[in-house]
Amino acid sequence: MPSERLGVGFVGAGFITREFHAATFERIRGADVTGVMNPTVSKAEAVAEECREAGSGDPMTTGDVRDLVRHDEVDAVWVTSPNHTRVETVEAIVEEVEQGRAELDGIAVEKPLARTVDEAREVVDLVEGTGLNEAYLENQVHMPGVDRMRELLWDSAEGSGRPYLARSAEEHSGPHSTWFWDGEKQGGGVLNDMMCHSHKVNKHLLSRPGETDDLEPVAVSADISTLKWGREEYADDLAEEYGVDYAGAPSEDYASASVFYETPEGDLVVGEATNSWCFVGSGLRITIELLGPEYSGTINTLESGTDVFFSDRAAEDAGYVVEKQEADRGKMPVLPQEGATYGYLDQNEHVVEAFRAGEDASEDLKDGLEVAELVAASYLAAERGERIDLDDADLSGYVPEPARGAFDAGPAGIER
Repeated sequence: MPSERLGVGFVGAGFITREFHAATFERIRGADVTGVMNPTVSKAEAVAEECREAGSGDPMTTGDVRDLVRHDEVDAVWVTSPNHTRVETVEAIVEEVEQGRAELDGIAVEKPLARTVDEAREVVDLVEGTGLNEAYLENQVHMPGVDRMRELLWDSAEGSGRPYLARSAEEHSGPHSTWFWDGEKQGGGVLNDMMCHSHKVNKHLLSRPGETDDLEPVAVSADISTLKWGREEYADDLAEEYGVDYAGAPSEDYASASVFYETPEGDLVVGEATNSWCFVGSGLRITIELLGPEYSGTINTLESGTDVFFSDRAAEDAGYVVEKQEADRGKMPVLPQEGATYGYLDQNEHVVEAFRAGEDASEDLKDGLEVAELVAASYLAAERGERIDLDDADLSGYVPEPARGAFDAGPAGIER
């Protein structure tokens, strides 16, 4: 039987927590937000006040993760803090649990699991050593559109053959926070930030529902480049707004990769991913396709069926419409329930139910480790300018070019 209501504490109060995670708990039964931690406590207090107004909890606030997990009403934590603090954050949580100062039911970690394969393995080892229930927070596999498209097309696959190509792209105009633009702190550029989504949702769509380890990744090819933000005027903008030296220490703002998987029958299927921080449009665009012998399916989050229009005179009073919106006038698509469209509601509801039942989520931290391996292999393939055989690739100790300050902001692997 499920336990009593789950008290959830957020480790981090940035954009992803404020706009998507915290907002879902207004609609999730069996859970309340009971704590918010952020080094800048005023940000934690802002998220906590929004939770109170929404009726999703009366959370305590703190600037110390140890205080958060020691709190009697915090039963599980959602770790959404920046990538470069991921290992030390998990270390602190685990130490409090192992020393008996914190009693937790579970820990959920936001994508990407870590900056490198070595860090991701450390996170997995730390958490699994405690016996806590765990979850890897990858929202796109929980998108209602993804779930329904997968169900319908795999029904067709029973007669005509399994799908053989998944394509996904997540594109927007650039990150919200300074640390995202710092290759060392973030772990790279757009590939680490967003292709972790695409690699995971592609494999999810290509995998037979209800089966685990249905596909084995065997090879990866990739390219990365800086197309927009390395240009002088845009690098100057980043320096002024974020204090980032993108001209001297760039990371990639465009990435493409293909992962080749082997099926149990010995066939190859392919997941194609394209991601960019240089898409200028109505806002964040997620496009996903699944193709098979006699069928195909497509998702485009900016084709919502609902639009608004603001004239020049009205634009100054226009509010938030969609994530990463690039303008405040003209015609813009509206996602009536944006967090639900992106999968955050179904994801968090599932994780809450799993933790209350004393189980791991369907996506656990080992799934996050596999994604970290695919991300690292993609960087290595781009760096070498060749397809990487995953059986031969040693990703231990590997740090991508943009994360180690060795990336040239031009087309990678092209000699002229």
